Amino acid sequence: MADEGRLVAGRYRLIEQIGRGGMGTVWRAEDEVLSREVAVKRLHVQRHLTDDELATLHERTRREARSAARIAHPHVVVVHDVVDDEGLPCIVMEYVHSTTLAALLADGGAVPPTEAARIGLGMVAALRAAHAAGVLHRDVKPGNVLLGADGRVVLTDFGIAMATGTSTLTKTGEIIGSIDYIAPERMRGKKPGPAADLWALGATLYQSVEGRPPFRKATAVETAYAIAVDPVDPMKQAGPLEPLIDALLAKEPQERPSAEEVERVLREVVSGVPTQLTPTRQVPAPIPAPIPAPAQSPETATTVAPAREDAPPRSRARRVALWSALAVVVAAVTVAGGWSMTRDGKSGGTHHKAAASASTPPAVPAGYHLVTEKKLGVSFPVPDGWKRGKASSEQVTYADETGLVGLTIGMVEPAGANPESHFTNIEANTKLNYPSSYRKLRMQRTTFQEKPAAVWEFTFKGRVRAFRAIDLGFGQEGGREYDIYLSAPDLKWDTFRPVFDTVSAGFRVG
Repeated sequence: MADEGRLVAGRYRLIEQIGRGGMGTVWRAEDEVLSREVAVKRLHVQRHLTDDELATLHERTRREARSAARIAHPHVVVVHDVVDDEGLPCIVMEYVHSTTLAALLADGGAVPPTEAARIGLGMVAALRAAHAAGVLHRDVKPGNVLLGADGRVVLTDFGIAMATGTSTLTKTGEIIGSIDYIAPERMRGKKPGPAADLWALGATLYQSVEGRPPFRKATAVETAYAIAVDPVDPMKQAGPLEPLIDALLAKEPQERPSAEEVERVLREVVSGVPTQLTPTRQVPAPIPAPIPAPAQSPETATTVAPAREDAPPRSRARRVALWSALAVVVAAVTVAGGWSMTRDGKSGGTHHKAAASASTPPAVPAGYHLVTEKKLGVSFPVPDGWKRGKASSEQVTYADETGLVGLTIGMVEPAGANPESHFTNIEANTKLNYPSSYRKLRMQRTTFQEKPAAVWEFTFKGRVRAFRAIDLGFGQEGGREYDIYLSAPDLKWDTFRPVFDTVSAGFRVG
């Protein structure tokens, strides 16, 4: 390489390139003054950036050095120097003979829970030291975790770190970082705190044991939506780490365990001592951007339920629903090795679009037709080709050609105190019918068309396959409750979830 052997700042001899990203390269180098190995992080020349953008980038690099230098801890990389090289800032750090956790997890790789806990112990120790020094990392991820040949775990790359009391370098509404590890509160434009770093630790632990990030989807927009709204996929390989990871990935920062609690649990997992996480959640996590979800018990759908996030790509209808529900992301562009998420000033608010306009239904999209159920007093769109099943004065069902995907519209009169209590009662029967396979993903209060509502989402296993279901119940004047329920095979959930979004958006009473 052209730079190999070059002398930087009259002192650091570049020997071997050991890393490269969108914004810079990392070299193994020789400090010719002290005769020791060091790592030199050098920015690329960014000819496409304006002078102001370059100044911001250079300041970020200097901040990385200052932030890391404030933290003296064996699990944080040591910064030795900051120098200028041909007008570009360079950070000189200790050289750690290591690989990255990202390299270890490449191509879906995973590690046993005890090894993930050992790595997590080093990470949380580094974060405790950073937070005590008033520094938020803001880009905790497998690529920034070094695994030394001697077993040492080192957290590195404080390139977007933020020290308490310093000004931000991002534009209003802009989020810098790697999309898979950005906490929900940051997705919603809120100021992050130490809990955001702990959420990213939880996402890293999830990937360490499961082989994939917890919310990754086909696009950055869909990933952002999933982080802000969706429940996490059930874990299959986390073992004793599952309760901790689940707690760390809570949507609300105050519901996550403290760093001290995380460290205690990780130590117990490493030692093999039975562990129990001290409860931190007082109430179910609220839905950041409420999404209508169908109602009805799974008994009415003998072979129906929704699928998982690793299913086929979403349809256009799904993507439209993501934009309106998230109301945070209008663009996703690569910035500093991560994503810049900008807020749409016109799409503010936290309610699903269906809830915002109860009187004017949207146009029926292509591939759907409008049906009116006079006995129930409602109208809604249904996919073309779906067949109407049994109907009564209390409910009607529609199913696709396979009979495995079902939509049920129900009406309860007189209704109970609220839809959530209704769902709780139905859930008791569901647990009896599916004692070994029922798993609740969420049951939360929300609003729909300006009415009190609840969302219930769960999975269960039929005779042949697993299903996923989502249920929305909402109250009406006169003591009625309406329920919209969709279920489909779990492996087809991403294909059929847009049906639920379209039906609920076009659902009208009267």
